[in-house]
Amino acid sequence: MMIIDYCPSTLAEGFHTYSPAAIKQLFDGQSVSHILNEDDASVLTGVKAGGVMRRISVSGAQEKFPAVVDGGSIRIAGDEEQSTFILKPYPWDEQLLNRKQIPANEHLTMQIASQVYGILSAANGLCFSTKGQPIYITKRIDIKPDLRKTEMEDFASLVGRNEQTDGKYFKYSGCYEDIAHAIKKFIPAWMVDMERFFDLVTFNYIYANGDDHLKNFSVIRQGSDLRLAPAYDLLNTSLHVEGDDFGLDGGLSPHLGKSDIYENTGHPCREDFEKFGALIGLPPKRVNRILNRYMSLPELTKSLTTHSFLNEKMKRSYLRIVNERIARFNRQ
Repeated sequence: MMIIDYCPSTLAEGFHTYSPAAIKQLFDGQSVSHILNEDDASVLTGVKAGGVMRRISVSGAQEKFPAVVDGGSIRIAGDEEQSTFILKPYPWDEQLLNRKQIPANEHLTMQIASQVYGILSAANGLCFSTKGQPIYITKRIDIKPDLRKTEMEDFASLVGRNEQTDGKYFKYSGCYEDIAHAIKKFIPAWMVDMERFFDLVTFNYIYANGDDHLKNFSVIRQGSDLRLAPAYDLLNTSLHVEGDDFGLDGGLSPHLGKSDIYENTGHPCREDFEKFGALIGLPPKRVNRILNRYMSLPELTKSLTTHSFLNEKMKRSYLRIVNERIARFNRQ
């Protein structure tokens, strides 16, 4: 039997299962076991994959499974059942570096975004196989409490990119200015959500998420208006792949003059993000307020990383990578 000392959702100390705060946020107040039944755990870790492959939606290298909470237990949803959660085990591609650490990495990165920087994010946590292997769980943000779907559309669709016209890697095509233009076009309260978008782009750079492509940003219907959806799929990809600074081929914007630092080193610094903030219509005071928070490594980031379910080597690597990004960011 595995023993845990931190809440597998909030990472709060002194909990051996989900904390009351996690139960409220992630499971709507229902007590839920953090251990999956043996059959579902076997499916999620690839032992009995054959029978459910048709129900997996694959995004990149990572498999995703629809799930529900039933009688205090998390289980894979049935064929005709409306799922309310998504389960993401470690990818089955054995060529991916440190692949079994990916669920804990995504969980930690999502918690840092939410707890440290106040970024509105999909509720999330970890559950575990009977052998203690972490599996990422996130609440579906497009399903209402009455199980009706909410309108939600990613920015690949909104900016008109698809495989037919833009090729296999269409979701990496373009730049973040393209998303900013779409925010202004489709979101009535665009200034508020533009600030959230700018914050998230900065976070992804500092926390080495090189997979922040067009399909990892979405709008969602709230009442009669569209709003920027809560953040999802945040991951420190540098722990697993040699990647670029940004998930979009065009970076921040091809129309933006690069700083001398960017030109000389190939990596952007704060000056480049200041220019990008101005380009997308944010007042300098708001831009600086956001960027100031990324100038140093917060103590809470260190604490959450220590409490995370990454192994000790990966914890050290995670913080080293973020510190390197902060040093890049601060160059003048």
